[in-house]
Amino acid sequence: MPKAERRLYVGPSLRRFRRDRGLTQIDMAADLEVSPSYIALLERNQRPLTAELLLRLARTYQIDVSTLAGQDDSGGHGRLQAALKDPLFADIDLGALETGDITANFPGVADAFLRLYTTYQQEQLALADRRASPRGDGASDPVAESRHFLAARRNCFPLLDEAAERMAAAVNEAGGTIAYLKARHGLRVRRLPPKVMVGSIRRLDRHRREIVLDDELDGASQAFQLALQLAYLELGPQLDAALEGGSFATQSGARLARRALAGYAAAAVLMPYAAFAKAAEARAYDVEALGRQFGASFEQTAHRLTTLQKPGHERVPFFFIRVDEAGNVSKRLDGAGFPFARHGGGCPLWTVHQAFRRPRQILTQWLELPDGQRFFSIARTVTAGGGGYGRPRVDRAIALGCAAEQAGRLVYTRADAGPPTPTPIGITCRLCHRAECTARSEPPIGRQILQDDVRRTSAPFGFSDA
Repeated sequence: MPKAERRLYVGPSLRRFRRDRGLTQIDMAADLEVSPSYIALLERNQRPLTAELLLRLARTYQIDVSTLAGQDDSGGHGRLQAALKDPLFADIDLGALETGDITANFPGVADAFLRLYTTYQQEQLALADRRASPRGDGASDPVAESRHFLAARRNCFPLLDEAAERMAAAVNEAGGTIAYLKARHGLRVRRLPPKVMVGSIRRLDRHRREIVLDDELDGASQAFQLALQLAYLELGPQLDAALEGGSFATQSGARLARRALAGYAAAAVLMPYAAFAKAAEARAYDVEALGRQFGASFEQTAHRLTTLQKPGHERVPFFFIRVDEAGNVSKRLDGAGFPFARHGGGCPLWTVHQAFRRPRQILTQWLELPDGQRFFSIARTVTAGGGGYGRPRVDRAIALGCAAEQAGRLVYTRADAGPPTPTPIGITCRLCHRAECTARSEPPIGRQILQDDVRRTSAPFGFSDA
C-alpha cells in the first residue's frame, strides 16, 4: 500500500495522551470539534486517525505528532508481560507478539486484566497478613472465623429458633423470666451496683443460687442478659449442634461463634420467630415500634430482623453493621447480599458514618454501588454503658438495610415521592473506581494516577476515567 494511503491507528496512544492530561472523551471531543463517540472509536482502533485530525491535535495541545504516531504504550505492554510471568500462568504460552496485539488492539482488556491481577496480588498479601499473627506463629483471626461461620449460614438457625420458642412459651406460662428461673432452676435474680460487680454486668453464682445483674443496666439489657443466661443453662446441646460443621482454626474463633449463637438464642426467646415475624410485617418493619412491642432495644430489634430467613417463613432479607466513631466495625451480618469491605474502612458517603452528628435520629438513604446494585438503609446511633453519672459509655452507629426491590415493604420508604435518587457509594476506596468522588481517601487498586502538572482534579486523586 502506498505510504499516502496508509491508515494510522493510534488508539492506545491517544487514550493514554487524553488520560495523562486529565481529559474525558467529552472534553477532547469539544476541543477538537468532533463527537465523543468518534473519540471513543479512535481509542478502540475502530477508526483510523486522519491527517487533518492529527494536525488539529498538534495545534490544540501543542504536541509533537510523533508522540501519537509511535506505537509505544508507555509501559502497558511491559506491565502485561511482567504480570504474565507470574507462576500462576506458567503453563500458558503467550509470546511478545500476542501481548503486543492485546495492548495495541484491545487496551481495555489489557487494563481490566492488569487491574484484576493487581487486586489478586493485594488479596494474596492480605491473606498472608491474616495467616500470620503478630508473633509470627500463623494464628488465624478468631473474629473473622466467627463472622465467616455466621455469614455461611446467613445468620439463620431454625433449630435454635424452635427451641427458643418452646422456652419462651414456658417462660410466659410461669409468669416471666424471673419466676421461671426460680421455679425451674431455683435461681433468684439480684441487682447490685457496679462497684460490687467488679467489671461484670451478669454473673451466675451457683453457690448462692442467684444470677446477679449490674443495677445500672436498662430494662432491655437486663431482659436480654437473663434470656442469655437461660440459653446457656438450657440450650447447651442445641448450641453445640448449631456449631457443628463450622471450620475453626482457633479455639477463640469457636468460642466467639458459640457466644454469637447464645446471643441469637436469647434474642429468639425475647422475640419468638413466629410472633416477631408476624409483627414485623404488620408494623412494616418499624424498628422502634417493634422494640417497644417486645421490650427490646433498637439494636436488639434491628439485629433480630436479620435472622428472619427460616425456610418457608422468610421475611425481608436485611444486612446489619455496627461501627464506632473511628469507623471500626464491631458487628457485621449480611442476609441481603451487601458486599461489605473485608479490609479497610467503609464509604464515608454512607449515612452510618454520619449518624453521630444527629444522635438517636433515624437517617434513611438509598444507595447505589459502582456495579449498579441498589440498596436502602436506615442508620441510627445506639449507646452502650452509662446508666449513672460519670459512668463510661460508648456511642456507636448501626445501619440496617435491604435490597432496593424489597424497600417498598418498609415504613421508612412510604413518604418517598417519586423515584429515589440514590447516593453513589463504594465498598471501600481501594475497590471503588468513581473518579469524581471528593470523599476519597485512597486511590483505587489498578488505576494509574494522573500527573497534575497541567490539571488538578477536584478529587484527592486524579486517575484515568476509563
